[in-house]
Amino acid sequence: MMSVRAYARQRGVSHTAVRKAVLAGRIPREPDGTIDPVKADAAWEAQSDPAKRPAPAAKPSTKPTGVVSPPPSPAASADPPSPPGMSFAQARTAHEIAKAQRARIQVQRLKSEMVERASAMNLVFKLARQERDAWINWPARVAALMAAQMGVEVSVVQKILETQVRAHLDELSEIRPDFR
Repeated sequence: MMSVRAYARQRGVSHTAVRKAVLAGRIPREPDGTIDPVKADAAWEAQSDPAKRPAPAAKPSTKPTGVVSPPPSPAASADPPSPPGMSFAQARTAHEIAKAQRARIQVQRLKSEMVERASAMNLVFKLARQERDAWINWPARVAALMAAQMGVEVSVVQKILETQVRAHLDELSEIRPDFR
């Protein structure tokens, strides 16, 4: 177990950086206030931005020249297990993907390839309302001409036309635009 300052010296960072990491919850503290370096190192690696990590210092080689060392095992090169939830790298990746999608949508809007869903729905509603009104008024306009050509009463023709137009409009009202 180590104090904040001792862990900072071992880690090669300032004690302020360690204190900020503890306050942010990136490094766990023991109940007595000390820091377990093994747990803290694993948490530090999992929760820190890889781009902001300092490059590891080159260690002088103690092997004689000409001796080839075996390749590292896959288990030795594996990342430390990440804590439950999302690691910093995963969160950073998700953030960058969201930013790219947002930028793509803005470009499409600027190019007028994309319209607002609400305005499209309002336009479709307005056009459908105008179409319906035109159809509802049509039997009154043409009933007299049709009745004269057929030699029947105007009211009979108008009632038949209104009934058929309303039935047709009922069928059309079941069509719902889907803007997804």
